[in-house]
Amino acid sequence: MRTGSITRTTAETDIKVSVNLDGSGVYDVNTGIGFLDHMIEQLSRHGLIDITLHVKGDLHVDEHHTVEDSAIALGQAIAQALGDKKGITRYGSTYAPMDEALARVALDISGRPILVWKARFSQPRLGTMDTEMFEHWFHSLAQAAGITLHIECLYGTNNHHIIEGIYKAFARALAQAITIDPRKADAVPSTKGILGG
Repeated sequence: MRTGSITRTTAETDIKVSVNLDGSGVYDVNTGIGFLDHMIEQLSRHGLIDITLHVKGDLHVDEHHTVEDSAIALGQAIAQALGDKKGITRYGSTYAPMDEALARVALDISGRPILVWKARFSQPRLGTMDTEMFEHWFHSLAQAAGITLHIECLYGTNNHHIIEGIYKAFARALAQAITIDPRKADAVPSTKGILGG
């Protein structure tokens, strides 16, 4: 099984995360931010990735460090679990409807991280989480995991539906991309022979 485990301790956060890319969507998530927990649980369940993520952060300051560092550590664990990336499908894309909202995510586990973000919110917070931090969470994860990531909300009015649709679409696209293609299970999916160069 493809697993990764990261411990990340700074003056701002103390994080332990483990992932199993060949899991069944089992999760144990506690970041101290309820809405973020709910979204990472969606990633686990709909991506069929087992995720254990525990964070002790400086929430008395604000939620920025916890959001950012949780994404960095999770991205590092995913990268570790992918290893040399031999046999992966590499690309994934999904539309996810969430009631009146429709999200589209396309990604490439390229080793060349970038985030293209096209989503807007009409309120500053969901639960206690600043909505501006969702873009930053995906940016941090894409950087740490080495993912080219394009995220759009094509339309929608309910802020909860918009971001939940985005997380579910990301989960399904990531599940596609990390799937092993048995026709090329011994090869890195690139004519260069490596991903990230």
